[in-house]
Amino acid sequence: MLSIKNIHKRFGTVHAMNNISLDLKPGLFGLLGPNGAGKSTLMRTLATLQKPDSGTITYNGVNIISDPDIIRSALGYLPQDFGVYPKMSALALLDHIAILKGIINKSERKEQIEMLLQMVNLWTHKSASVATFSGGMKQRFGVAQALIGDPNLIIVDEPTAGLDPLERQRFLDILSRAGDNKIIILSTHIIEDVRDLCTDMGVMGNGELIIRGAPEDLIKNIKGQVWVKQIDDDQQVENLKTEMQVLSTRRLRGSTVVTALNSAKPNRGWKSKDILLEDAYFAYLNGFMSNKN
Repeated sequence: MLSIKNIHKRFGTVHAMNNISLDLKPGLFGLLGPNGAGKSTLMRTLATLQKPDSGTITYNGVNIISDPDIIRSALGYLPQDFGVYPKMSALALLDHIAILKGIINKSERKEQIEMLLQMVNLWTHKSASVATFSGGMKQRFGVAQALIGDPNLIIVDEPTAGLDPLERQRFLDILSRAGDNKIIILSTHIIEDVRDLCTDMGVMGNGELIIRGAPEDLIKNIKGQVWVKQIDDDQQVENLKTEMQVLSTRRLRGSTVVTALNSAKPNRGWKSKDILLEDAYFAYLNGFMSNKN
């Protein structure tokens, strides 16, 4: 059990985390929010790379702020920006990281490293310097190092950034299989990945946890209230943003497709649509729905 109680963190005048509380059990927890919402600050804090200004974090009942080694020994962490030693091969660097994680037995390290490199499709590049890898290959290597030691808590920040569709699906399958008996926190901008993988999720904005719940429950809360219309006049689109609860807009063949939240069909020309988790995300992020709904 990972228990986060009333944590705060400021950087100058910026309140990066404001009174965040979460209790997490084994399973996949999706964390959504725009850039600057505080997601990476929260994950860095959970990874004991920084301390909160106030509040408590416990892992299996032990305070990790005062005793960070308790969680470090059980942690797999993939930050958004993953650095590497420039002259080390993938094999040598994973071996080094495995030793740092306390895997002393040489044959055990070898078995784990070979399995992970094959799992992330880097086995044929095992002798190459990680510094020469493409962005997607470095990301796959980052995934492998996060899984060394079979950690019970895995924190991944934008793990599929830079991956092609096939590699992205490969990684999501790995996470899905691991999620049965581990606490996995997944931060991503690919919203539908959260719907596909996570039974629990939260939306952050301006350093606060706006809403927490099952993806399907958040979607159900706006059922029958989401409408879409294709509009040719750009000024009309701008007017709608002040008149209605507009969730999103996108360009389509010279026109703008507007998605809005309204309890009843607005007027002629609007159509109901299949609701995506993205629609619920914007509804809560923009304050059109409250956590009491």
